Amino acid sequence: TAQTTLPTKPKIQQGVSNKSPIDITHYWVSEKLDGMRGYWDGKQLLSRQGHRILAPKWFTKNWPSTTIDGELWLGRNTFQQLMSCVKTLNKKKRQIESCWNDVRFMVFDLPKHTGDFDHRVQAMKTMEQQHYSPYLLMIQQDKFKDSQALNALFTKVTENQGEGLMLHLGSSIYRAGRTPDIIKLKKHEDAEAKVIEHIPGKGKYEGMLGSIKVITSKGIVFKIGSGFTDKERINPPIIGSIITYKYNGKTQSGIPRFARYFRKRVTY
Repeated sequence: TAQTTLPTKPKIQQGVSNKSPIDITHYWVSEKLDGMRGYWDGKQLLSRQGHRILAPKWFTKNWPSTTIDGELWLGRNTFQQLMSCVKTLNKKKRQIESCWNDVRFMVFDLPKHTGDFDHRVQAMKTMEQQHYSPYLLMIQQDKFKDSQALNALFTKVTENQGEGLMLHLGSSIYRAGRTPDIIKLKKHEDAEAKVIEHIPGKGKYEGMLGSIKVITSKGIVFKIGSGFTDKERINPPIIGSIITYKYNGKTQSGIPRFARYFRKRVTY
């Protein structure tokens, strides 16, 4: 019997949430995109789990052989439409190509580049100019003189349904794994938990899901009763599945405050 070979996950780096930067002038600032993380290995586009993303050939035409870390993006507040586009295949197991016309691969780092992020920003700008593709764009990177200007941008982005901001230390090298050199500034924190129980609804939710009981990787058990659409209450995330929830801080016992359902975890 032939064995199934598991995909190799790309060695990507990840940031930490809502940590205060020591000196904002040392950081590059970009918008945090709510898209799908992608990794171009020089020949093919991979998901963060290592699965090949079967993008149309014209989408990646003329892309460089450089390794690129970025995000597939359709725009703010369009995550579900993006995932539907990426996952939908025709009878020949090919992507339905028309929905890819508006997708962009937003470049935010170069994993194999040995220079610090200051140098990688310049390399990304050069790459965008040399290997032009309408679908391969560098995300805008800016520097700010003070936290007042940073806060003004954060307010503007979040008021327009943006996720938040990413702060990247200019002197940092690319390191796989979670690094304090990258800071995620978000209005709400988010995390993952496993669904362990469905609790029936009452009143207007009679016959539907009322809430779910979940457990975190640290063993914290709590209920989530908000954030669900009526469709999700009729067909809730199955027991054993992993969901993402949003919250605002934690209690002294570690329970997330104001936890609300966001979506099922993306495993592609």
